[in-house]
Parts: sequence; C-alpha cells; structure tokens
Amino acid sequence: MNQTFTIKEKTKQIFVLLIPILITQLGMFSMVFFNTIMSGKYNSSDLAGVAIGSSIWSPIFLGISGILLAVSPIAAQRFGEKKSHEVSSVVKHGVFLSVIIAAVVIILGFFFLDPILDKMKLPIRVQETAFDYLVGLCYGLLPLFIFNVLRSFIYALGKTRVVMVILLLALPLNFFLNYVLIFGNWGFPELGGAGAGYATSITYWAILGMTIFIVKTKDPFCSYQVFSNMKEISWEKCKEILKIGVPMGLSTFFETSMFAVVTILLSKFNVTTIAAYQSALNIVSFLYMIPISISMAQTVLVGYEVGARRYKDAKQYSWLGIYLAILIAIFTGILLVLFRYQVAGLYSNEAAVINLTANFLIFALFFQICDAVQATAQAALRGYKDVNLSFIMTLFAYWMICLPVGYLLAHFTSLGARGYWIGLTVGLLAAGIALSIRLIYIQKRKFVDVEIKEVV
Repeated sequence: MNQTFTIKEKTKQIFVLLIPILITQLGMFSMVFFNTIMSGKYNSSDLAGVAIGSSIWSPIFLGISGILLAVSPIAAQRFGEKKSHEVSSVVKHGVFLSVIIAAVVIILGFFFLDPILDKMKLPIRVQETAFDYLVGLCYGLLPLFIFNVLRSFIYALGKTRVVMVILLLALPLNFFLNYVLIFGNWGFPELGGAGAGYATSITYWAILGMTIFIVKTKDPFCSYQVFSNMKEISWEKCKEILKIGVPMGLSTFFETSMFAVVTILLSKFNVTTIAAYQSALNIVSFLYMIPISISMAQTVLVGYEVGARRYKDAKQYSWLGIYLAILIAIFTGILLVLFRYQVAGLYSNEAAVINLTANFLIFALFFQICDAVQATAQAALRGYKDVNLSFIMTLFAYWMICLPVGYLLAHFTSLGARGYWIGLTVGLLAAGIALSIRLIYIQKRKFVDVEIKEVV
C-alpha cells in the first residue's frame, strides 16, 4: 500500500485491493456451491445432509473467522506506524490463537454434535450424512483457521492478489476431490455427501501449504519471519487480538444466526414459500460478496492510515468505501429487479416458486442497500479498532429490531413471508444509521482531537 493524496488515487487503491478480495470471496463461496450441487447429483438425502451440515457450520465458521480476521486491522495499523517487528508478533500470536480455537471447536463438536442433530429430528440418512460431512470438515479446521490469520497478514500488507491466486489454484483441486470422493470414481471410496466434507478439508490443507510457502519464501512476507521464535508467546498480545476479534466474531455470528432463525421461522409456511425464500436469500448472499469485499479492503486501508496518523485520509477511505458499496448495491439491485423473473427461473421450474422469488427480490433491492451501509460502516470502525459499541449496536438491531418486526409483519398482517424481508431491511437500516453516527462521532471527536494536539 502507498500513501494517496487525491480521491482518484484513493478510489484506485480501493479497487486494487478490492477486486482480488472479491474473487477470493467468490472462490470460497463456490467451494460451498460445489459441495451442495455435487451432493445433490449424488442423492437428495445427501444434498439435505450437506445443507443441514453447512447451516450448522456457517455461523460458527464466520464467527470464528471474525475473531481471527482481527489480525488485519491490528497489523495494518502497525504497518502504518512503521513497526514491522510488531506486525510479525501479531501474526505469530494469531497463529497460536488459531490452533487453540481449532482444538476447542473440535472438542465441543465431539460432545455436542450428536445431541444437536438428534434434536433436529431428521431422517436417519440425512442425519448420518450431516454428521459425516461435519466430521470430514473437522479435519480441515486447523489449516482453515491458520490460513485466515495468514490471509489477514497478507491483506494488511495490501498484497490481496496473492490470496486470490492461491484460491484460484485450489478450486480445481476441490472440484476434483468432490468428484472422486462423493461418487467413488477413479478407485477412491464412495462417501456420498460426506465426501464433500473430506474434499474441503484436503483443499484447506493444500491452501495452507501454498500460503506458508509464499509467506516463508517470497518478498515482502519473508522479511517479517512470522514463523520464527514461535515459542515466544505473550498472553497480553493474545488479549489484544481477542479484545478486537471477539466483538467482531460475535457480531458476525449473531448476524448469520439471525438468518438461520428466520429460515426456521419460515418453515411454518408452505413448501413454495420456503423454496422461494431460500432462492432469494441465496441470490442476495451471492451479491453480498461485493460489500463484504469492499469492507475487508476498507478495514485495511483505514487501519493503515490511522496507524500512520493520517486521520483525514482514514476518514476519506471510510466514506469512500460506504459510498462505493451503496452505488454498487443500487446498480446490482436495479438489475436484479429488472431481471427478477429470469434470475428466479435459474432456481426453479415451478411457476409459483418463480413468481414468489421474483416478488421477494423486489424487497431485496432495499435490503441490499441497507446491508451495504451497515457492512462498510462497521468495517470502517474496525479500521479504527472501535468494535465494542458497534457490536452492541448490531446485536440490538439484529435481534431486537429485525426479528421482532419481521415476525409481527409476517404473522399479524397480510404481508406473510414478505414481512420477514421488511423486518430484515428495517433492522439493517437501523444498524447502518447507528454505525454511521458512531463513525462520524469518533472521526469528529476522538481522532481529530488527537491530530490537533500533535500539531500544537
């Protein structure tokens, strides 16, 4: 990353970081896509088992990733402060925490996975597939978590293309492993849906191997020597990561679990409504990769400028990311509305499902805009390492506004399932407004005051 002086230069730098991050996110998304699609081609029960397993794993994975991705804003600030030796220390402690967290998740899974699946009262074949799929994924937890730390380190240095290339190289391997392990081709064992879990784990190990090789041997990463003196671990430095990471992780967890709860509540409606909601949500989740990618780039850039004490530049990056996310959300949302029937037709051949999905996608336009604001405003705050209050704001918006408003509109008005979309949109709008106000407050009070004092 370089210091920028004009809005044009800042916009260019955002896109330089953003595009590889977006391709990386789409690559991660496509791995889940491969798992689901190829399991469906094998057997409908295996498809259901993989879908259930993914729905259990997703909130946990995203929440934990949020904790480990705290390495990114911390390292970016140290990099901006020209404290290279502290950057490597942050990464070392992130790797240490990733090993501890992976062990804790595996232990908890050993004791609680069976009881959770039992309470869901699934068909036996579906439950067995879900269990075996999650067991297969467990073998990839350690490399996945360590990779997330190293990815944060690479992002903090602004070298986002490196991770993109690694993911693009890994995707063919993931597709091949799914093909041979799910269907038992080329002499490999036929594991059905469970094979998708093992295929993903092996892919994670390959991704980690490539990442470690690059970090240890290629400039500028090798100069930080993040794998040297791994025994020198300080609990104080681990606490710094957890202090920022835990609110980040919990915020992500509660957001994703909110959507899971809405899915459960919608199960009381008919099959057409459930299918239409899942189709619309899948489309929106895919498009959400854009604001989430902007937010990752934004956190790094704001953190870098804050570390360098260039608070005016940090402020400009904050709002540039928000405005960019809003413009893209409006553009993609309008396209989605204009071609809603064609898009809905990709998910179903049934007229009733297509029509209801298309109806949901009208609400998705406003949903996307509100989601873009809250995602990027929260990312800017993370760049300032201001995470505690933003976590409380989002928690309140998700669980005290989104769900109650959605439930009331869906069950006590004629809106039906559409009420949940309105509830989600209202809650995300409230989160976006609250986070934006907080961002304005810290920029006008906290960081400007510091800058003035230093000038004086």
